[in-house]
Amino acid sequence: MTGALSIPLILLAYLGIAIGELPRLRMNRATIALVGAVMLVAIGALPLDSALHALDANTLILLFSMMVVIAHLELAGFFEGVAAVIVARARSPRVLLGLIVIASGVLAAVFLNDTVVLMFTPLVLQVTLALKRNPVPYLIALAASANIGSVATITGNPQNILVGTSSGISFTTFLFHLAPVALCGLAIVYGVIWFVYHAEFAVQRFDTALENFPEIQHPLLRKALLITGLLLGAFLLGAPIAIAALVAGAALLITRTTEPEEIFGRVDWSLLIFFSGLFVVTGAIEYLGWAQQLFTIIEPIARDGIAPFTLVIVILSNLISNVPAVMLFRSIVPQFANPQQTWLALAMASTLAGNLTLLGSVANLIVAESARARGVKLSFVEYLKAGVPITLLTILVGIVWLSVVK
Repeated sequence: MTGALSIPLILLAYLGIAIGELPRLRMNRATIALVGAVMLVAIGALPLDSALHALDANTLILLFSMMVVIAHLELAGFFEGVAAVIVARARSPRVLLGLIVIASGVLAAVFLNDTVVLMFTPLVLQVTLALKRNPVPYLIALAASANIGSVATITGNPQNILVGTSSGISFTTFLFHLAPVALCGLAIVYGVIWFVYHAEFAVQRFDTALENFPEIQHPLLRKALLITGLLLGAFLLGAPIAIAALVAGAALLITRTTEPEEIFGRVDWSLLIFFSGLFVVTGAIEYLGWAQQLFTIIEPIARDGIAPFTLVIVILSNLISNVPAVMLFRSIVPQFANPQQTWLALAMASTLAGNLTLLGSVANLIVAESARARGVKLSFVEYLKAGVPITLLTILVGIVWLSVVK
């Protein structure tokens, strides 16, 4: 009886997560995952103690801690300051495109990609509209670069955080294997955008330059940058990632000037709830033995190499979203012949798959919604013009690189 009820509940949860809502209900991905988890526990598909055990504390701690660090940088004006420097230095469309690609990619490798696009999108729109340029190519470049840059590190995006804490792969090992993919990917973004929108970049120079420097809280910025630098140093030296991030977040919360409410108000509690609910839902899948059945299906495909395994992840990531796709594989990746390579392929494919369509990643949706609120339409079809070639080329680079580097 429990199994019969579990199947429709889990399918409904994944369907809601995939489309982001349930018809006629005011529910987002976080509430869908949470309610699905509670219902599975309530019907006995997963005992409460097993549900609590399914919560991955390291992942949740790392996510929360990075959000605290990022919140301090946001409050200090760091991201807006970087964006303002970019537009002040850009003197032509091609230079502006290049600076957007580099800045969003590099920052997304250190911080969550969603944060980067959230901070950069308004200023990119403001600048391109003021210069009477087409904002669409720059917006697509921003989203795609943030997604691709985030593939380089464990802290770049939520699914990488999940892979990093689940696999035990060190920060430096992850960086060594996937940073080259990210660097090549950023070059691909620039080339594809320039090719698809070549008329936009025929202009040699802007008629006017914009100077738009936001207010910076210098004492807070110095403190946040110092602790962020120490945190990255700890990552590179092999310190436990979750603990190092938690210490950094706690150090920033020791303050005489910043109200705690200002920081905690910037923490993405919905994302933490989403992860918690998904941990329980996938815990139920493992408890019911379905994860092992999934391994039985996927393992022969993975034996044929990285390419077919990557294709499976790309398809699954676009069907149910990348974080749920990664969670489905958490318990079965250790059973593969080469777990480290499989973990890295999982991180690479699930992240780069986000560039395929406008709905492929949260970063894409943030850019599109922010643009729509300012009267700029970034349509699903328009995004595909650049999104499809960018995804295919970057996935190809990732497959080749991970096949060569052991």
